[in-house]
Formats: sequence, C-alpha cells, structure tokens
Amino acid sequence: MATPQERFVEALKALQVLQDNNQVAIYTDEISNRVYREILVKNGFLKEVTRGWYITADPARGPGETTSWYSSYWDFCIKFLNNKYGNEWCLSADQSLKILAGNWSVPSQLFIRSPHGNNHPTPLPHSTSMFNLQAELPPAELMTQENGVRHYTLQGALIYCTPAAFGGNGLDARTALSLIRDASELLPVLLDNGHSTIAGRLAGAFRNIQRERIADQILDTMRQAGYDVREDDPFQAKLEINLSAREKSPFVNRIKLMWQGAREIVINDFPAAPGIANDHEGYLKNVDTIYVTDAYHSLSIERYRVTPELIERVSSGNWNAEQNEEDKRQKDAMAARGYFQAFQVVRESVKNILAGNNAGVQLDEDHQKWYRELFDPSVAAGILKASDLAGYRSHQVYISNSQHVPLSVDAMRDCMPVLFELLESETEASVRAVLGHFIFVFIHPYMDGNGRIGRFLLNTMLASGGYPWTVVPVEKRDEYMKALEHASVEQDISLFSKFIAHLVGETMQGKPVAQLPA
Repeated sequence: MATPQERFVEALKALQVLQDNNQVAIYTDEISNRVYREILVKNGFLKEVTRGWYITADPARGPGETTSWYSSYWDFCIKFLNNKYGNEWCLSADQSLKILAGNWSVPSQLFIRSPHGNNHPTPLPHSTSMFNLQAELPPAELMTQENGVRHYTLQGALIYCTPAAFGGNGLDARTALSLIRDASELLPVLLDNGHSTIAGRLAGAFRNIQRERIADQILDTMRQAGYDVREDDPFQAKLEINLSAREKSPFVNRIKLMWQGAREIVINDFPAAPGIANDHEGYLKNVDTIYVTDAYHSLSIERYRVTPELIERVSSGNWNAEQNEEDKRQKDAMAARGYFQAFQVVRESVKNILAGNNAGVQLDEDHQKWYRELFDPSVAAGILKASDLAGYRSHQVYISNSQHVPLSVDAMRDCMPVLFELLESETEASVRAVLGHFIFVFIHPYMDGNGRIGRFLLNTMLASGGYPWTVVPVEKRDEYMKALEHASVEQDISLFSKFIAHLVGETMQGKPVAQLPA
C-alpha cells in the first residue's frame, strides 16, 4: 500500500502533466483519481470553483487570496462553457462591447447567451457569477472569437447592446464607437432589420464623440429608406473628444478617452500648482531629506520587509553584496539598494524638469533607466538574469488580488508611446501626476516594479508643477490600492484623484502624511 507521501508525489505528478499543457482550469475527469484531487485541494494546489471544476493555485497563498481566481478567470470560463454548450454560446452584446473596447477586467457577473441556457446564475468564487441566459445566438456574421472567447462582432455589439451600456462614463461604448470608420459598417443590419430606434440611438452616440459624418449618414440613409428615425444621445455627458478616425487599436483609444474623461475631475480636486520656484537646489535638498521616509513607505507598500536602518545602511554604502553573504541573500536588501540607485536617477530627472525640460519628454527618456537601476542589484547578485533588464515585459502579467487584467504585450507596446504623448501635451501638472501614475500601472509595462516606478512618475510630474514630493504612506496602502482598483475596474478616477490630492494638500501645508516607525 502506498504511503501518504507517495500518494502526494503521484498526485503532484498528475497535476504536473496538466500544467505542462498550460491547463489552469481542470475538470474532474482530467484527474479522475478522487484521492489525488482531495490531496491537491487539501494542500492548496487546487481550488474548487464549482462542483466538478477546479483551478490550479499557489499553496503559499492564503485562503482569502484572489489572484489565482482572477488570473484563471477567462481560461476557466472558456473551458467550462465549451464543456457545457460546445460551440453554442457567446457573451451578451453588452459584455461583448467591453471586450471589443479592450476591457478584460473580471466582471462581477458574466452574461452568457445559449439556446441551452437555464436562466439561472452559476455562483463562482469571490462574489462573481455567470448568468446563463436562454436565448438564440446572433447570426453567424455577427459573431466572432477572440482568445477562445465567443462574442458579438463590433457591429453586432453596438447594435444589440442595451441602452445601459452607454451609461456611467461610457468609456467602453465610446471606445467601441471610435473603431467604426464608416456608417456602411452598421447600416446593412440596421436597414435589413428595421432598427429605427437603435439607429437613432447610434446616431446620437456618434455625434456625442464628434463623428458627425457617421451620424448624418445613419440618419439620412434610414430616412431615405422610409424609416422614422429620431436621434437620441444615450450618453449622460459630452466630452471634448480628440481621436483619430484611422486608429484601429481599442487600447490606444481607450487610454486617450480615459485621459480626456478624467482630467477635469483631477483639476477640480487638486490645489492650484505653486509653479516651479527659482530655488531648484532647495527643492532638490527637500527631496533628498525625504528619501528614507519615501523608500521605507514605497517598499513597504510592495510588501518588502525593510527598516529605516536597512535603508540608511544601503544609502550610506555599507551594504555590500559581494563581500557580505547575508546582504547577497536578502531580497529586502536588494530591493532597498535598487530603490536607492533608482532614486538617484529620478532625482536627475526632477532636476532637468525644474530646469525647464518638458516633463513628458524627460520621463520618456528616463523611465527605463529607473527600471534598470531598480533591479540592477538583483542582477549583480545573480538573482535575476541580465536579460531581465532589457525593458518592457514580453509576457502577460496579473496584479495580485485585482480584477483588472493588464494589457497584453502587443497592446502595452501600442499604448506606452501614447502615454508619453499625453504627458508631453498636458498643461496641468496635477493631471500629469495623477493620470500618469494611474495609466502607467493600468498598462503595467514591466514584469515587476510597476508600483514603485508609478510613484516615482507621480512625484516627477508633481515636481513639474512645483508641488512637493509626496509620500504614499504604507498605513494607507489599502485605501490606495482600493482607489486604483476602482479606477481600473469601475472606470472612475474620483477616489484615486481625491486620495492623491489630499496627500499633496497635506504635504503642502507641512503636515506629516508619512512617518518612520519609532
């Protein structure tokens, strides 16, 4: 009879076979041995999602950890739905619109259409669910597939989404609308099906985003065909939209719309910019003075276990990875040394901005230097490979415990130049700071270090308006992360804008927003 240890080893081997095939969602039949499944669940290598279905997990993570679920979400849904319905399912038009607009965030409830649906929700982990709507599939010409997800085409989603899809700030709907180049992409379906009400809604929506020609084409063609069409703007507000009609990337348009829709909110929340003072050296001296406090809090936010003493030792040069084995092994010391090295380069960026260089251009030139310095000690100690300093990531990443899914590699590479263009042309330092930081971590261009670089970006942009260097205190980590998550998933910048504006305002008044531990 096999010992418990031998059974554990055999169970891990069975799991490894599946993981080698990149399977993160696992059906009961794929590990048919019940004992193996129980062992893997008990030891945290599998988590049950719903009866007969599991996802792989990291046993080192705690029971309330959500990353394994959020990072597995779409793979699980695809496999679960294919198993249940074969090819006879697709996302609802509203959910399809989000996907087409580049919004892959994990929804609280995913709406599915299938002729075999049961009109009941399927509960899923962490307060998510799937609603299986019994409904006919759209015509084949209005369906497509992306990354295994079956959904409406762009034309189908815009025509058959509900009016509620244009609610809120309308970011997804505006992004999708911006991808339509000509009314002829929509008119055949509108005309053949007599969709006069929908045509009026779409005409109003296109006029809202300043696509007057498309709006007029829809109205004129429908009316000439004998339909009574009344234009109706479904959005709750108008924006000053400046999007190229030739842009084909939903992600690029999404970033631009996020910026344009949020900048007035930030301006209204923030104290007026003091302007760059003549005493540049005095400003830089204050930056140097706050270094230890900033390093302690920024590293602690990322869950490094650092102390002011360690940071002082690193910055004074008493840390030596070559001669001191303890320093070489200690991940926290590596992070502290990297932060010190990066801080010196960031200081030079600030110095150049104070001297009159455009903040967006300076950031574009320097941010990869920050990244290299941040992780150089880990490369020198042999923890990371030299190629890890090459620059932007080459794989998909996920954010711990976040429903937001960072952009794909291709989308990320499309969007980073756009971020720098927006920073370069933006006239308000507060907008550069808040939206620069938020959109940087929304894109998540690096495999690691995005939060630290994002906070460097925040303060570099604050300096461009004469605002003081502002520390995000580790005691407010939960509030900070919640505000970023709300902005990413709910498309609402207000919590994050007010959070940063409050910290900056308190710092301007000389109040200590962050202190070192006693």
